[in-house]
Amino acid sequence: MASIMMTAMPFAGHVRPIRAVAAELVRRGHDVRVYTGRSYTDQIEAVGARSLPWQAAPDFDERDYAATFPRMRDRKGFRQVVVNLEDLFLGTAPAQCTDLLAIHAREPWDLLAGDPMALGTRFAAEKLGSRWASVSPIAVWPPGKGIPPTGLGLVPGRGPLGRVRDTVLGAASAAATLPLTRLYQRTRRRVALPPDGGTFATMWFSPQLVVAAGSAGLDYPRSDLPGHIRFVGDLTDDGAPAASPSSALPDWWDDVTGATVPVVHVTQGTANVDPRDLILPALEALADEDALVVVGLGHRTAPLPGPLPANARVAPMVPYPDLLPRTAVMITNGGLGAVLQALRHDIPLVVAGGDLDKPEIAARVGWHGAGVNLRTGRPRPAAITAAFRAVTTDPGYRTAAARLGAELRSLGGTRAAADLLEAHLP
Repeated sequence: MASIMMTAMPFAGHVRPIRAVAAELVRRGHDVRVYTGRSYTDQIEAVGARSLPWQAAPDFDERDYAATFPRMRDRKGFRQVVVNLEDLFLGTAPAQCTDLLAIHAREPWDLLAGDPMALGTRFAAEKLGSRWASVSPIAVWPPGKGIPPTGLGLVPGRGPLGRVRDTVLGAASAAATLPLTRLYQRTRRRVALPPDGGTFATMWFSPQLVVAAGSAGLDYPRSDLPGHIRFVGDLTDDGAPAASPSSALPDWWDDVTGATVPVVHVTQGTANVDPRDLILPALEALADEDALVVVGLGHRTAPLPGPLPANARVAPMVPYPDLLPRTAVMITNGGLGAVLQALRHDIPLVVAGGDLDKPEIAARVGWHGAGVNLRTGRPRPAAITAAFRAVTTDPGYRTAAARLGAELRSLGGTRAAADLLEAHLP
């Protein structure tokens, strides 16, 4: 039995995959601790791991970032990315490091396995000389030859001019993110670490091992992926069928099981809760279509404005093990977790990727032909209608989704993640 310390930023989309990997390690007899926000204590302990909540680091409510980080109020797009980095990710990293050093002093671990967005993981590992790995619920697409820079939502250029475009944009992207790289280096100095060669593109991930959600096939073709990056598919998949208690299903669930029209799932994930971005446009777009529209509201607590279309059903959360096998199309804001789960069920997608890594995910889904990239986080209803009709009438979309789904299923999910972490133990 080994002592394994895991970290997760206190976001639902990060805790769930980290929790799933922790559960697999616990099943194998390891002593697993998870450092994350206090609101996830029960979920962590339910799988037999020990939960260690943030102490020096400012714990926060992901439904109201501005309560803890006032500059994050009503910010979207590139400004949101910058403020997220300055206040939430880099801003809390020194205090995360303080917490982790205190935890290690009380009870050392054999391996530190962390969410890359919890940058205190890197700092603590370096200060302790600890063996460590990144367990990444976010997309791992480092810069490389023949592909455009990450962050612009672009597909690879074609021909000589396209390659020149990607090279020029790569240099411009490196220059544009230099202030963020410098902020990272200043943050290292705050925790008494020397400068390193990390950049905005690389500072998140362990140079020893990255256990990455997703697959190489979902990225653009490339031959220069570092060998320590290992894709394992869907990190919510433990290889065993998951059953949901009937109490977790909404009272209209019989409408889904008895549906004679395609079931369409609409989700903005758990963090982006303004329904004007995607949910309301999608409801309007599909109101007259032969479809049953199942909306997951995530962390939104207020009811949707106005009456629902007759073909719509709404719940805060709908258990995916029950819903996705019955789903024909997913309309999503492009969160990696939802996209991977859809593809694992061979479901074609309509993706409205607005900010953070979502435009990149949307671009790759569209490039591979597994769905339609709407190229905006706030699409017009007419664009959603056209995309929905395209993916339901052209079998090529489902064929491409199934191809990616087969690769994801072959990679092993959380079992493969646990294998890699065990092999990385000292």
